Amino acid sequence: MANTVDQQHQVLYLLGRPSEPIFVPKGDRGAVFEIPSNDFLAERFQDVAGDLGTRFGEDTNERVPVNNITIPDLSFPMRLGRNENFSLFLPWHREMATRLIEIFMGMRSYEDFLAVSVYARDRINPYMFVYAMSVAILHRPDTRGLQLPPLSEMLPEKFVDGGIFDRAREQANVRNQDTRVPIEIPRDYTASDLEEEHRVAYFREDVGINLHHWHWHLVYPFQAPLNIVRKDRRGEIFYYMHQQIQARYNFERMCNKLGRVKRLLNLREPIPEGYFPKLDTLVASRNYPPRLSGTTLSDINREADQIRFDIADLERWRDRIIEAIHLGRVINQNGEVVELTEEGGIDILGDILEASILSINPNLYGNLHNLGHFLLALPHDPDQRHLETFGVMGDPTTAMRDPIFYRWHAFTDDLFQMHKRTLPSYPVSKLAYDGIRMTDLEVVTKGRGKNEMMTFWQQKDIDLSRGLDFAPRGSVFARLTQLQHAPFTIKFKVENNSNAPRTGTVRIFLAPKFDERGLPMLFRDQRLLFIELDKFEVTLGRNPKSMTITRESSQSSITIPFESTFRDLESSRPSTGGQALEAFNYCGCGWPQHMLIPRGSPEGFPCQLFVMVSDIKDDRVDGVNPGEGACAESASFCGIRDQKFPDRRSMGYPFDRVPRSGVDTLQQFLTPNMIVSDVCITFCDITEAPEAMPNTV
Repeated sequence: MANTVDQQHQVLYLLGRPSEPIFVPKGDRGAVFEIPSNDFLAERFQDVAGDLGTRFGEDTNERVPVNNITIPDLSFPMRLGRNENFSLFLPWHREMATRLIEIFMGMRSYEDFLAVSVYARDRINPYMFVYAMSVAILHRPDTRGLQLPPLSEMLPEKFVDGGIFDRAREQANVRNQDTRVPIEIPRDYTASDLEEEHRVAYFREDVGINLHHWHWHLVYPFQAPLNIVRKDRRGEIFYYMHQQIQARYNFERMCNKLGRVKRLLNLREPIPEGYFPKLDTLVASRNYPPRLSGTTLSDINREADQIRFDIADLERWRDRIIEAIHLGRVINQNGEVVELTEEGGIDILGDILEASILSINPNLYGNLHNLGHFLLALPHDPDQRHLETFGVMGDPTTAMRDPIFYRWHAFTDDLFQMHKRTLPSYPVSKLAYDGIRMTDLEVVTKGRGKNEMMTFWQQKDIDLSRGLDFAPRGSVFARLTQLQHAPFTIKFKVENNSNAPRTGTVRIFLAPKFDERGLPMLFRDQRLLFIELDKFEVTLGRNPKSMTITRESSQSSITIPFESTFRDLESSRPSTGGQALEAFNYCGCGWPQHMLIPRGSPEGFPCQLFVMVSDIKDDRVDGVNPGEGACAESASFCGIRDQKFPDRRSMGYPFDRVPRSGVDTLQQFLTPNMIVSDVCITFCDITEAPEAMPNTV
């Protein structure tokens, strides 16, 4: 079997410039795949096979041999045309992608996997190919060490203003590598300040956030071979990751003097929010269609997409799920009653709501979340009479750009919260840690006042060249402007008043202090706005009994750095195996570090920072060491590969339940092992230039 570094050079070439034929040299090294026979060429190229070898095979630095194998039947996934758009929310498309993943996963060796991938590449819809191959690479044992290139490199049209691609090709064709300059993408290109929702477009349209959503769905696909879908607490992590996105978005809105998101409760009322994405679907040769303000949804009947459902279907599934929540039990496919228990109920509900193939009874509870996305993606052409493709809500890669995404997820999250409200509140015994007392907490930001965080704009350059089909080689950069924060340190003191060393889990959260009217928030509302910043283990000794713990913002357990999200795989990959390569690999799933904290406000947005140390005996999972394992640094949102979720508590603890009786404020909620400090986030409307090109980091 090829070694890991060779694999990195070989199979990942197939993901670059996905519309270019297999015989065109790949990557910066101009690698050429040596196909074993003309049958491996797509039918449209077989009549010129002899000429292709002469034109494309001579001047190359790398040759990749391809085994001559018996190709599995690809007829079903090939039914989606190469020039059509692809949606995971469309059942027919998802079934084709699942079959392709099964084929990729079923190859007995890496060499066979490479061969079938080479054969499929020019025959399968490029969007489907990239998705299915990415899932397979993440889950095959022999490619577990590979880091996927960011999708913004493979398919940049899903992330940046479609108007820049003509300029990018002009640069590639007219300028040599040394004279190319980054193409700046305006921060405000989808709307003006006349549109109130545009105040938070910097969040919705952030490339790093959308890459996180894409990569999360690769790690947690809702339909694929069962061994890929069935991961520890998969339904619960679907709930928690999206709940945290909602909390963060509401936090962001409040920083911009907007109210919290209104749930999309009535699918028959006009939608006041319009959205014009300004994105091209280069493969499908169509723009992502807009949604006009005041649009009304319609029943879906698209024969070519093999899908038909009514708004009434979603309403019926919603009502059945609500009934099940209030009764505290669901019915499985055998007609048996399954209790929605305190510990496992949220996991069952997550699989039902999404709905993944793990749903306990898809016939009864339906496909609420996914078909809701598709309904919201097609108000402009519900019966396909205009031959239009779906809008951004039909694609996990682009859905978070649209304001309606957050209204839909406000509705789905409320169903989860409905279940949470049926569970018993945490008594003090489930919150306290005997003998442990927090005594001091502060945030330190260099050059700023005590307990002050700072945000600003920062430009970053990302390489578009691997997505510019049929353009000369060499980097072509787009310059983005994104929110950034100054590095900060959280410092707190803990007393261990017991007679022995103690180990605990530090949990750090941040929430707005006041509501939209400027009034102190009630705990019942504030708890839903706490965003997780960090979680880690700490050992507290006896002597001295008081110790100061510091934690850098860059160490957050939910984030990955810019270099992990956008890095150039060819120039920055370690040349040797071992721990350096393992650290480089897999970890593309995680919230972007530059979006760790909300924007704040010029006058300083008042927040409350919460830190607690919980008892390790109720936290620790047997056989799992938090902070260790592949991609452990972003475990709170993405888990740890091939391990159980590294925290036995309910996700979101201690804020995932309604408070105990008598608790109306955050201060009343606190136990001695918790502490809160007032902090503020000051936004400085300055823009810092890029530090360096991504491929030089």
